[in-house]
Amino acid sequence: MRADVPPRSIPGARLMFSLDPAVSYLNHGSFGAVPITVQRAQQRLRDEMEANPLRFFGTGLVDRVVHTRRHLATFLGADPDGSALVPNTTAAVSLILQSVGLTTSDEVLLTDHAYGAVALAVRRQCRRTGASARTVAVPLGATEAEAVARIRAALRPGRTRLLVVDQIASATATLFPVRAIAAAARELDIPVLVDAAHVPGMLPVDVSAIGADFWVGNLHKWAWAPRGTALLNVAPPWRRRIDPLVVSWEQEQGYPLSVEFQGTLDYTSWLAAPAGIFALRTLGPDAVREHNAALAAYGQRVVGAALGLAPEELPRPGSPDIAMRVVPLPAGLATTAPEAFALRQQISDKLGAETAVNAWGGRGLLRLSAQVYNRPEEYDHLAEHLPPLLAEFQR
Repeated sequence: MRADVPPRSIPGARLMFSLDPAVSYLNHGSFGAVPITVQRAQQRLRDEMEANPLRFFGTGLVDRVVHTRRHLATFLGADPDGSALVPNTTAAVSLILQSVGLTTSDEVLLTDHAYGAVALAVRRQCRRTGASARTVAVPLGATEAEAVARIRAALRPGRTRLLVVDQIASATATLFPVRAIAAAARELDIPVLVDAAHVPGMLPVDVSAIGADFWVGNLHKWAWAPRGTALLNVAPPWRRRIDPLVVSWEQEQGYPLSVEFQGTLDYTSWLAAPAGIFALRTLGPDAVREHNAALAAYGQRVVGAALGLAPEELPRPGSPDIAMRVVPLPAGLATTAPEAFALRQQISDKLGAETAVNAWGGRGLLRLSAQVYNRPEEYDHLAEHLPPLLAEFQR
């Protein structure tokens, strides 16, 4: 589908969500949006929990979590016995950083597309262990071959203890060729952690085929699960070495149960997650993905054109299937995190549109997501009213 032609809406899809109709919610990528049927499924589980907490936590909860984990792992093409349910991607990153056993002679390598909280976790663990953190730059719009070559050249056998790479980068909406990157790292005997926060639901994925040592993705974004639901997959050689951040009653069972059970967590988000996949399947995952990717491309084009950007100046995400796109903002605008936050808030308050604004590489990037509840006219409205807002913001 041409980027200048919006896709047809999926009938009834907008009614599946309880979003405020007065707001253009163009930022599904940050916190997702939970379908009404999934909200109700979780509420039924909460009602069950509160009706008899002892029975809920004490009778059959392990079996229910294991069953849910198997369902979600199968959806993602991951080994259920090597997977664990975790609250989110950043929690899993800290878990892995603790488990790999960094020492003063080690380093962790990231790209400059890494999610901010992940980079913070890496730096904290390096401070604690005496290891070092290093960043390799991958230009926006780099080809797959260029990305692999840059990352491979930055790896230092005997020194690089862990490579952390995004599958879809949050700030830049860039798809990285993680299978090729994992293969390159494996040749040098360097473990790879893939941050796939945005992958489940957005892209079809076969986690086992990627070949990463660690892979983690959130299901509460594009797979419509309740928030606090992610799946961590660990390759067989590492499973006995996973050291939970919190020790609880399943500690002696080892991974994955030792990671999943931490006392009185609210497990209802995990148990309701299959309802999100069911909702996705009622519309057809391929139809949803095609719609979202086409609408994101349309939004990027119309907003980019309103800011005077030619099509070739708009960053390509590395695949036409990505449902997030970025639009470079005028030079000098939103170049720091506080400025980016302030601009995002202005867009929300004055234009009634929720977006993501990130400072990356010395330039502000406006990130637009697309989901089945979005309409082309929401991007048209943003395109019409954003330029005068930016002019005012720059004064």
